[in-house]
Amino acid sequence: MSIVINNIDFMYRNKRALADLSCTLAPGFNVLLGPNGAGKSTLLNLLTAQRPMQRGNIHFDGVDIQKTPRQIMQQLGVVFQQTTLDLDLSVFQNLTYFGALHGIKARVVLERITPVLTQLGLIERLHDTVRDLNEGHRRRVEIARCMIHQPRYLLLDEATVGLDVDSRKLIIEHIRLLAQQQAMTILWTTHLLDEVQEDDPLYILNHGQLIAQGKCEALLSEHQQDSVFDLYRWLTQPQGLV
Repeated sequence: MSIVINNIDFMYRNKRALADLSCTLAPGFNVLLGPNGAGKSTLLNLLTAQRPMQRGNIHFDGVDIQKTPRQIMQQLGVVFQQTTLDLDLSVFQNLTYFGALHGIKARVVLERITPVLTQLGLIERLHDTVRDLNEGHRRRVEIARCMIHQPRYLLLDEATVGLDVDSRKLIIEHIRLLAQQQAMTILWTTHLLDEVQEDDPLYILNHGQLIAQGKCEALLSEHQQDSVFDLYRWLTQPQGLV
């Protein structure tokens, strides 16, 4: 269930957003780290076939997304930065509507989301209108929604941005638990250094270029740095300024 990304280039008019990007995301929890504007969202747009490929290719378990995008999308769970919930529907209505789009009956949706919402501390808000939820709760609903069709791949674009500390902690712990319990390939994109653990497969993106990739602990050793903060600063700043 690996995602193989080969030689991706992408430009917006005259600005290069991604430059010859290649990597392989293995099953489990993978972190794509980079500042705002580094190209993380552009890569997510390509991984979800929201933008046409300009150069390079992406394969999901050997299947080219350019040739069979619908097949791939049926296996993807995605959480974007901006909420895509219907604010005037209840949590349950949002989830059952998504399930219906995938041909899943409301009874089955309820069976699948109950343990997720319970773990996320949201089961008691099942029949509340989404408009009445705070941002952290809405993000939890989106995570529950993307699990309804039991995807093989889970992509999360800055899923904790703008959330309080408790919500951030709960969400990332839940996603890490999913990576341990289920056979999934998960890509977690973030600009927050404290969301990276030393045993994470880490991909560092800066100005559209993948400047480092590998186990975080191995990268720390290779570059003789003591922390993720030191490693990130070492790799992204001119050496004379470090």
